[in-house]
Amino acid sequence: MTALLDQSAPPRPASAMQGYLAALGTVGIWAGFILISRLGGKSALTGWDIAALRLGVGSLVVLPFSFNLPRSVWFDLKLWFLAMSGGAVFLVIIYAGLKLAPAVHGGILVPGMQPFLVTILAWIILGTRPPRQRVLALLPIAAGVIFVAMPTLTATTVDLSTLAGDGLLVSASLSWALYSILAKKWAYNPWVLTRFLALSSCLVYMPIYLLFCPKGLAETSVSMLLLQGLYQGIGPTVLAMLFFLRAVAILGAERTGALISLVPIISGVAAISVLGEPLSAWLIAGLFFVSGGAYLASRPIKG
Repeated sequence: MTALLDQSAPPRPASAMQGYLAALGTVGIWAGFILISRLGGKSALTGWDIAALRLGVGSLVVLPFSFNLPRSVWFDLKLWFLAMSGGAVFLVIIYAGLKLAPAVHGGILVPGMQPFLVTILAWIILGTRPPRQRVLALLPIAAGVIFVAMPTLTATTVDLSTLAGDGLLVSASLSWALYSILAKKWAYNPWVLTRFLALSSCLVYMPIYLLFCPKGLAETSVSMLLLQGLYQGIGPTVLAMLFFLRAVAILGAERTGALISLVPIISGVAAISVLGEPLSAWLIAGLFFVSGGAYLASRPIKG
């Protein structure tokens, strides 16, 4: 769930362990993001509440480091588009999806589908025709998504709630893939983009949330509010980005991408013990196919 990076550099031996630790930290935070978001979705919190908690805390965290942002960034329409597609819009959709669909679906349909969606959008927007090796690597991802859909397709009665949640998760994944492609195309400084995304999304979203959105804060425990606010606002918003950039700098984008493909597996397996979610044979197959496809898609292109 990051901006698409194509260049890979060999790891520096003295720092390789730091790179792997940073990559695993990124994996842990993103897998935790799926689980914590689903946990919040099962509480009285609405998706609007969780987005507000994340953007509120995240903006407070980056604010002390943002006073030196150039004034010109606030008038840059491209930056605003990135902030909406990768910030407010993405968050509202994914939290609404995880309110309705299981965490394992979130792991498969959001981070798991990124190589698939990013490749398609890169072809459409950047004109980057994918090599045959990468296209073949995306086939397991497509198969994995079909496996996830099989229980719904073969059921005598359709669970409309889960189906709607899955649709929202796919939409969120598409929004993040678009953000990734455009962030690559426009090549903004990652730290500038991180700070602007948090602050601008908060400025746009908070008035709408406070005035118009349904809220479940009063029916939610303080511990849940703290968990959602602190984890969402600090983990995925700041720490995951810093860990990811560190991993890419040391290991290269392709090696880092291969490790990131563990997110669907870890979030899916953890959902069994943490959230008590059932795991059918179809979902297990979907997890392995999507993770395997993401791994293959992140490998260096030969020839």
